Amino acid sequence: MKCELPHLRIGEYEAKIPIVQGGMSVGISLDNLASAVANEGGIGVIGAAGIGMMEPDFDTNFREANKRALKTVIRKTRSKTNGIVGVNIMVALTDFEELVETAIDEKADLLFLGAGLPLKVPIEEARKRSTAIVPIVSSAKAAKLVFDYWHRRYGDIPDGVVVEGPLAGGHLGFKKEQIERKEYQLERILPEVIKVVQCFEELYSRKIPVIAAGGIFTGMDIRKYIEMGAAGVQMASRFVATEECDASKEFKEMYVRCTKEDLIIIDSPVGLPGRAINNHFLEEVNKGTKKPFVCPWKCLRTCDVVNSPYCIGSALINAKNGMLNDGFAFAGANAYRIHSITTVKELMEELMEDYLSSSFCNPRSTSSNS
Repeated sequence: MKCELPHLRIGEYEAKIPIVQGGMSVGISLDNLASAVANEGGIGVIGAAGIGMMEPDFDTNFREANKRALKTVIRKTRSKTNGIVGVNIMVALTDFEELVETAIDEKADLLFLGAGLPLKVPIEEARKRSTAIVPIVSSAKAAKLVFDYWHRRYGDIPDGVVVEGPLAGGHLGFKKEQIERKEYQLERILPEVIKVVQCFEELYSRKIPVIAAGGIFTGMDIRKYIEMGAAGVQMASRFVATEECDASKEFKEMYVRCTKEDLIIIDSPVGLPGRAINNHFLEEVNKGTKKPFVCPWKCLRTCDVVNSPYCIGSALINAKNGMLNDGFAFAGANAYRIHSITTVKELMEELMEDYLSSSFCNPRSTSSNS
């Protein structure tokens, strides 16, 4: 039989390639990366957290700086592509509501909402602007909580859901002791989330795509999860080592140089474990060295500003800008498998060729995602 790649439909938007580029905040995925992925038929995603860092008033007026920068980046992305453009916004941000409103006002196609449960969301405004909303969850329990709440409060449900396993980069929705346990791996939690979503699909007579995320590296990985019932996948780390990625060259080279042993789990100041590439900065912190700072933002609700050994916002900004002695890079568990910097076009072609060249390929048809 002929093996064909399924499209990914979320709400009224249909991507020719079932890949969502994970939104990487603090300047890693902005207009260059998001537009490049969208132009190749995937879904490009802007990371909203800390997006205003290059604005001159970021330190003194970070809320307005973030809103202004998000508006600018969405418009710049639109000027570079006619493809599908999303925005990733962390629920834990103190300016979460303002960023959501800004993204909806700018008619972002999709909102990916994670790092917390997106319960209070301006659904009516999103519907008016044709903005689809996709929560990011790490368990069937979290998915059910969000869908139940939306059903009761809004008489509506999300347009899709990303289920992220513990092999992802950045902040993880798991306790440290859960990360290696089999029952919390993506292969286990994906079917559980699909089962939860199916109940609401029947209730609303709508297809709700479930998107697998966390540790997905090859086209064969994509095929594996689609055959398990996912409508598509979300990938982030692989897009860092591309020419179009908005991070500095030094940041990208950390991915190219890192080994499996360099990828460690850290205790983030925001109260969550995170996966990052070990470096001198993190080694010093691990030894008990404190990096003095004054917090001008309180950008995350869960951040322990008083007891934190460093400002995670500043550390990530420094890393994005190439100052890795004063910061660090988040990365997924398979980042060590990246050995060179490529282009988005070449990466997407590689992934699709790998997907399609499999000896056994039986993905769901395009119509099943409609």
